[in-house]
Amino acid sequence: MPGLAAGGPPPGGPVPGGPASGGSWPGRPAQGGPVPNGPATGGPTVDGPAAAAGPTDGRAAHGPWAGAPRGPEPGGEPETGGEALLPGGPESDPLRRSGLQRQRAPWETPPTEPPAPTSFPPSPQPQSPEPPEIRPLSPQLPSPEPQNPRPSVVQPLSPQLPGLDAAPPRSGTSTEAPGAGAPTSRTPSDASPPPTGASQYAPPPPTLVDTPSGTPSDQAPAQAPVQAPNLPTPVDYVGSGPPTYDAEPTALPPADVDELDDLVADTVLDGAAYGTSTLRAVSVRGDSARYRGEPRRDSLLTARFGVGDGALVLVAMATGARATPGAHRAAAEACQWIGRAVGRSHARLAEDIRAARRGDLKSGLHRLTDRSLGKLRASAAEQGIEPEEYTASLRCLLLPADPECRTRVFFGVGAGGLFRLRDGEWQDIEPHVADTAGEAVVGFGSLPHETPDGDRLTMDLGITTPPSPYEPAPEPPPRDPFRFRASVARPGDTLLLCTSGLAEPLRGEPALAEHLTSRWSDGDPPGLAAFLADTLVRVKGYADDRTAAAVWEA
Repeated sequence: MPGLAAGGPPPGGPVPGGPASGGSWPGRPAQGGPVPNGPATGGPTVDGPAAAAGPTDGRAAHGPWAGAPRGPEPGGEPETGGEALLPGGPESDPLRRSGLQRQRAPWETPPTEPPAPTSFPPSPQPQSPEPPEIRPLSPQLPSPEPQNPRPSVVQPLSPQLPGLDAAPPRSGTSTEAPGAGAPTSRTPSDASPPPTGASQYAPPPPTLVDTPSGTPSDQAPAQAPVQAPNLPTPVDYVGSGPPTYDAEPTALPPADVDELDDLVADTVLDGAAYGTSTLRAVSVRGDSARYRGEPRRDSLLTARFGVGDGALVLVAMATGARATPGAHRAAAEACQWIGRAVGRSHARLAEDIRAARRGDLKSGLHRLTDRSLGKLRASAAEQGIEPEEYTASLRCLLLPADPECRTRVFFGVGAGGLFRLRDGEWQDIEPHVADTAGEAVVGFGSLPHETPDGDRLTMDLGITTPPSPYEPAPEPPPRDPFRFRASVARPGDTLLLCTSGLAEPLRGEPALAEHLTSRWSDGDPPGLAAFLADTLVRVKGYADDRTAAAVWEA
């Protein structure tokens, strides 16, 4: 019988490729049985549930491609109830040709073996002309599908840098502006080449970062250069030649582990403005101390006592004795003692200044100064050193905060300088103390030429006479006299109070006075940094510490 394999059919089963019991040959549906990969009446098919109606191939699947799924018809949806094998085998199946595999339905049993890896063939390339490619400098974000066939202006996120040419176009590249709200594509029919000599890209829209307010273009208008005031540039030194020492600090003072509070900074700078006056104050270590690693012997104190118009500003500066180990401590204590004394009496002092009570001011400040220096001498006795080794010159300035009061009061003891710059000229207004003249006192100084009886001493044998226990002990040498001056300032004046480190070169070098005149005569007070640079102008032969306080009158 044709269709039977050698050896006969297997027991109880149909012959492969032939009819079974109650079945039919290929091409005819079985009576009462299902057709593989085809619809059946009232029963499920091999690949899916039954369908009410569906086209069949007219042939039963057989061979190695039995049970292969059928893809959807071109231009239509797949049929309900399963897929039928297309004629012609797997070559005519679009699903097979595309390399895709049919997904398992939820009601089907999972396969016994895992599916093999799937490879996808490259997609077909479009045959349309290639549009120009836009390659902005900033990264692009994926843009949605075009919705409007009208062409739009292509604007990259960042402008094209000079010297960078456009990259060659690449197929499949979008020409849409990234981040646009309603992107559109440029079709080949609408695209037109840019004019010769013109840029292919439109300038980017101005942003809040690179466009100033009120300027429509993306380039800021050219601004006129700011004209600096016609002031002389700061100089390092004036005079015949450069100083001996370097301008910058070289060595630091030695430090004690147990007395770190004893360290003194190289430079102290301060400033304030009250009423009609502007204050600038500075204290700088001298070039000699910077080179030798010695501490600054000058001390500066600026303090305000009180509030409002009744406040009183104190500027105190002191200089310790030269070549003494505790000179910087003596200067600091002198400023602290006078600061405490003035602070306790600031209300009375401010009232006397506004009322112009010159006599009361002089006597009261003289008493406060003597009391402060007396405590300094007592501190020297406690330390077991001579009072001459633990002393300091003290110079102070009182400035009322009341804008209606322009009285400036200076007082102190010791050498220094008080100058006033008025109408472009420096005036030395340091109060001078008259020399005290008189006869020698018995027991002090040189012996008189003759005795009260008229007898002359003709010979001094040089024999030392032991001191008498009844004679009083000799007093210490006379102290520096107290200095006081109260002056009324005028608008435009500049008052300068300084120690000997700045007063001596200001008196001895005219070039320094001329330089400060050119710097401070414009009427506007300098800033802290400018004031520091002005006071640091060096003069050859003057290398001591410099402490100064200047007051500009509005």
